[in-house]
This record gives sequence, structure tokens and C-alpha cells, in this order.
Amino acid sequence: MTRVTLRFWLAFAALLACVFALLSAPAGAQTGGSDAGGEIQLETDAPSDAAIARRIETIFGEIQSLSGVEIDVEAGVVTLTGETVTAEAASRAEALASRVEGVVTVENRIGRDVSVATRVAPAVGELETSLQDLVRFFPLLALAVALFLVLGLAGWLLSRWDGLWRVLAPNRFVAELLGTTVFGLFLVFGLVSALTLLDATAFLGALLGAAGVIGLAVGFAVKDTIENYIASIMLSVRQPFRPNEHVVIDGQEGRVIRLTSRATVLMTLDGNHLRLPNALVFKAVILNYTRNPERRFDFILGVDPDDDPMSAIETGLTALKALDFVLTAPDPAGVIREVGDSTINLFFAGWIDQTAADFFKSRSVAIAAVKAALDQAGFTLPDPTYRLRIDGGALPAAPAARTPATPAAGAPAKPAKAPTGEASDVAPDTSLADRVEEERREAPARDLLSEDAPSE
Repeated sequence: MTRVTLRFWLAFAALLACVFALLSAPAGAQTGGSDAGGEIQLETDAPSDAAIARRIETIFGEIQSLSGVEIDVEAGVVTLTGETVTAEAASRAEALASRVEGVVTVENRIGRDVSVATRVAPAVGELETSLQDLVRFFPLLALAVALFLVLGLAGWLLSRWDGLWRVLAPNRFVAELLGTTVFGLFLVFGLVSALTLLDATAFLGALLGAAGVIGLAVGFAVKDTIENYIASIMLSVRQPFRPNEHVVIDGQEGRVIRLTSRATVLMTLDGNHLRLPNALVFKAVILNYTRNPERRFDFILGVDPDDDPMSAIETGLTALKALDFVLTAPDPAGVIREVGDSTINLFFAGWIDQTAADFFKSRSVAIAAVKAALDQAGFTLPDPTYRLRIDGGALPAAPAARTPATPAAGAPAKPAKAPTGEASDVAPDTSLADRVEEERREAPARDLLSEDAPSE
């Protein structure tokens, strides 16, 4: 056999060997896949359908809302039938069944129970349970209410202890305010203690938060009222005036009747009532005429420009010093105020004691006395004089001189000059002060003014 023939047969034998190897290999090796065409292996330890059904029934039996659900298991497929009260209960049953071992899938065929008896029975049961809980809770509730009442009663009794608050507070108004504050604090403490005993701390926090919000809103709404109330406290502690004093507050003049928790009541010089808010009084400029018994009056008189003004001042001061109600310390004063168009205006001033002489009466008598003294000394108190110039034309004829009228027979003579003051009545007018005292006696309890409180 030639070398070529030998090579041919060797190659043919190798080809046959390859074909035989391919034909004898398994199917998985031919395709290269590990699972392709493989059969499904059975798990011998998987739970049976009966075991799955028992497990689901046990779970549903512990849940009251799923007690009416029926379970059927076939080849790992769970079918749920029956009725539930709500759709949420049906969804819950399906979710629980799908989590049981061995369950392939769940068919949810649960219907809705819309019968009246089914709906009413749970409500009645819940009501019975609530009543039973209330009966068990009643002793604790009674103890909490008793604790609140005891603390509230203790606060009320303490707030009514006027002797204690009068010692601690500067006046009656602040004493009442302290008592009311203590009573409120005891009420709040009693409420907090009762809610803590009932383990209602969450409700307590919500209550305190709501109280804070409501308090803030109310504070903005009644800001003026709160400001007025605080001003009343400040005025009652540091009193800028006393009862029946003659004052001017923010341009309003009168005598003080009383100070209340909201307003200051004055009686005007006309006898009318005037109420000023305490917030305005606390911030206002107050002029008190009564605090200093000595008061100065002044007036102006004009003399003729041809007269000697210094001599007129000396004459007027002599007349003032002659009045018995005019104080000698400080001495009366007189100066030239200004030179007017037709007069030289002289300024006179004198001091009086308001406890012995009325201001307005004294001023009137002093004016009359100085004018009479100037007249008797020959000084002229002229009326205003106006000069007219007419350009062109004739001057108007002067009116005929008037002849002084002669008093008729039996007519009364002209009264003498003004009195010098010795016989004049300058006693203080107490009619307005008496009316104020009558007003104060009608309602003494509402007055916050006190003689014992410090005064500014």
C-alpha cells in the first residue's frame, strides 16, 4: 500500500470517530444549556393542600373581621370565598393567604356583607366595650375630678384672704389682682395635675398649645384694653393725683372724682362728668393746681403812652400789697409787658393761699383794686385809638360834642370806685368740691385712689 493510500484511510477513520462521538453525546451537551429540555423535579417535603388550608384557617380564626372567609386549596392554588364587612378586610385576607408556605397563587372571590344585623352588631359590641371601660375608668376619673376641685377650692380660699394681700400689696386694686392671679394659678395647676393622673399628657400638650395660640390672638384683639388695664395698675401704685384735686390732664380740666380699673373720672368746672382712659392719663402731661397751696395770679392793664409807666407800676403794686389776701412772700410783681399801638401794657402778678382765698375771686378783686388806684392817681386807661387818613376830598365834619347827661332828680349816684379788697369776699368756693365728695360717697368701693399709696 502506498503512502498516499495510508494517509487517506487514516483520515477517514478519524472522521468516523468524530461522527460516532457526536452521536453518542447527551442532548444538554449538544446545545450547551444546563436546563434546556430538563424535566421539573418534585419537592417531596412541600406542604400538602390540606396543611395549607389548615394553616390559613388558623390565621383567619384569630382575626374577627376574617372569620366569615372560607378557604379551598387545590394544587397550591388558594380560593377565598365568603363575605367580609369591608373591602380592606378582603384585601387583607388575600395578602395573608399569599404569604403561607406552599401557596402558588390566591383567587380572591370574597364578597361584601351589607346586611343590617352585621353592621349593627359590631357597633353595639363596641358600645358595650366602651361602657365597660368607662366603668373600670370611673374611679380614676372621680379621683382626678376630686383633685381638681380640692386645688380649685384651696386657691379660691387663698384668694379671699384679704388681710394677706393687703399686707403684700400697696393698695386694694393690686391686692385684688394678686388674689385673682393666685386663684387662676391654682386652677391651672389643678387641671394639669388631673390630666397627668389620667395619663392624658398628649391632650394636655395640645390644650396648652391651643391656649397659647388663642391667648396670642386675644392679646392682639384686646391690645388697647390690656394697655388700659396695665396703666390702671401703674396709676394706682404711683398716684399722680389725689381725690378732689384740681388738675388739667391732656388739656381737660376738672376735679378728680375717682380712679377706676378702666378710666379716670373728672368733674369739669361746669359740673359735668369727664371720663379719660387710663392709658391716656398715664402718658399725658398732668397739671395739678391743688398740690401746691400757693398759686400766682396775673393780669395786664394798659396806661396812656404819655403817662409815666414806672410810676403807674409803683401805684399798682402799692394797691396789690394793700390787699390782705395777697401774700407778701413772694412779693407782688409789676413790669412793663410791651408798648402797644395806643397803650403801654403793664403786667401785674400776686400770690395767694388757695386754702384761704379763691383764685378767680382774688384775681378779680386785684384787677379792680389796681385799676381804681391808677384812676385815682390820674393815670389814663385809654381805649384803642385808630388813625384814619383820607387822600383827596374834604374831611368829614366832626360830630357835635355830646353833652354829658345830667342825672335826673332822685336818681341814684354813680357807684364809687372798686373796693380795695378788705371788704371783698374772696373765700374759697367749695361748691364744686362738695359735689365731688358727694359723688365719691355714692360708690367708694370702685375708687382705686388711696391716701396711703405713694404719690408722685
